Amino acid sequence: MKILVCITQAPDTTTKISFTDNDTKLNENGVTWIINPYDEWYSLVRALELKESGLATSIHLMTVGRANSEAVIRKALALGGDEAYRIDADTNDNLYIANQIASFAKNGWYDLVLAGKESIDYNNGSTGAMIAELLDMPYVANATKIEINGTEATITREIEGGQEVDACSLPMVIGCQKGVAEARIPNMRGIMAARTKPLNVVAASDASTGTVITKYEMPPAKSGVKMLGVEDMDELVRLLHDEAKVI
Repeated sequence: MKILVCITQAPDTTTKISFTDNDTKLNENGVTWIINPYDEWYSLVRALELKESGLATSIHLMTVGRANSEAVIRKALALGGDEAYRIDADTNDNLYIANQIASFAKNGWYDLVLAGKESIDYNNGSTGAMIAELLDMPYVANATKIEINGTEATITREIEGGQEVDACSLPMVIGCQKGVAEARIPNMRGIMAARTKPLNVVAASDASTGTVITKYEMPPAKSGVKMLGVEDMDELVRLLHDEAKVI
């Protein structure tokens, strides 16, 4: 079984965010880039577990980005990926990214495509579904458990108020989240091996975009906290009605 793991880079959650070009672009000065945690901790690690159990023969990594994303993909190689591919494009449009990955995956004959349930920067959670549609494969999102038996996959996923268990035939696409695997960190052997593993740069294919970012806005600053004594019940009720707008 061949597995393709989709990797994207995202700003570290401690990054101080600001914008440039009339608030249409992220200011990347001083930004620390990391592997999107849902891609690293869950989809990639579950792929590694499947390979270690003998169910997978190879794990390929795929990212869409410019050269500055190669440090992130090298870390994914250090964790245990066999080979990496970077599609040379600079975009935040999910449809464009999905088209690039699907166009590549069509030629790779992958049995399983794994992605994080969403990225921590845009939180769209739609790329995996788009890839599945473009590849004409089944898609299951929010997976917390993945079991493979031959050409059948059993996926446990979170739904509102509980869990759902789905059975699908491979090939398919799965969006992974917390619970599907335990996070790992690369060891020194993996870091050294990653330096010699293939990282192939692929030219972007022609594809349309679905969205254009017109402006970013920071959320309003949080106001101060008002402290009330236990005897000020009437004032608390007034504040809830008039300022907090709680009816």
